[in-house]
Amino acid sequence: MKMEGKVAIVTGGASGLGLATVEQLLEKGSKVAILDMDVEKVKQIQENYGSNQLLAIQTDVTDEGSVQQAINQTYDTFGAIHICVNCAGISVGQKTYSSKGPFDFGRFKKVIDVNLNGTFNVTRLVAEKMVLNNSTEEELDRGVIINTSSGAAFEGQMGQAAYSASKAGVAGMTLPIARDLSQYHIRINAIAPGLFMTPMASGLPESAIKKIESQIEYPKRLGNPPEFASLVLHIIENTYFNGEVVRLDGGTRLPAR
Repeated sequence: MKMEGKVAIVTGGASGLGLATVEQLLEKGSKVAILDMDVEKVKQIQENYGSNQLLAIQTDVTDEGSVQQAINQTYDTFGAIHICVNCAGISVGQKTYSSKGPFDFGRFKKVIDVNLNGTFNVTRLVAEKMVLNNSTEEELDRGVIINTSSGAAFEGQMGQAAYSASKAGVAGMTLPIARDLSQYHIRINAIAPGLFMTPMASGLPESAIKKIESQIEYPKRLGNPPEFASLVLHIIENTYFNGEVVRLDGGTRLPAR
């Protein structure tokens, strides 16, 4: 799919991987709607780019009404939705059981709700708009969806039961959804990044970051958000890329702790 003139939705687009994706899509000539809970950041980004190319909507991905309203607003404003990149997510670290007691069940459910249920909520509702797009011999794709899994889906560390479960769910539903949407010429893939230099990683102690960097094969550093966005753009452009979960982690396989 060519990106120029296309309409994209990016959840979690106010910071980190989502913001880098928004910026590169705008550079490619796409119109973008940011769906994010952070109102102030969303407003600031819209002021920087203007309303003709960028729409910013406060959205709770776990709430059906909030997502439906955001998708309808995007469609009504730009006339179509061709691309969806789901980057909204949270991380909570806690052991299943420790001296402090068992994992707080409410926190576990919150991570699943945002990372997995929220991703599927947006995916299912955006697909409803994508089927309305034209498919031609020159451009078969009606839509492209890219979700964010994680290396933790495969090698979750201690204290990552909730996060790993949510991201494994994102990875696991990729192929079934690809099969569901294939008749409509809508592709779906997932990216499983390692640790990137995002606000989520910025809260880690320097010693923890150095330890992680030492375990990355090459290059020995955290990923940069534009590198994630670059892969997003490739997946959008490559029509044969479908139903895949792609790791982007410098070859790292994290140990138990």
